[in-house]
Amino acid sequence: MSGNLTLDDVAVPLRALRLLSVDFGHLSGPSVHVSTIYPERLELTFYDDPAGFEAWREALRIAPDAVTYRVQNDGQTGVLSASVDHAGATVRLTGYADIVAPVLVGGAA
Repeated sequence: MSGNLTLDDVAVPLRALRLLSVDFGHLSGPSVHVSTIYPERLELTFYDDPAGFEAWREALRIAPDAVTYRVQNDGQTGVLSASVDHAGATVRLTGYADIVAPVLVGGAA
């Protein structure tokens, strides 16, 4: 889309958010993002809350094998991501978590 968008132009992801808050209001609260760049997308982001990401993945019935995993920040941060169509919007889940280095005991790896 080009030009200035109105609030009506992002109504689809906002409607999806409203429905998610009714159906899954008991789940962890993510960071929420709606953008005029992707007016059909609702982004739910979890920082240091892998259990929250997982609960939302299950609630939205996203198969475990549909989740992608990557590492960033010189191997210090793990990133999970998945998308699903819900209520006419593309709902994108993203989870960030620190990667904990293994603790060596007695010099053994």
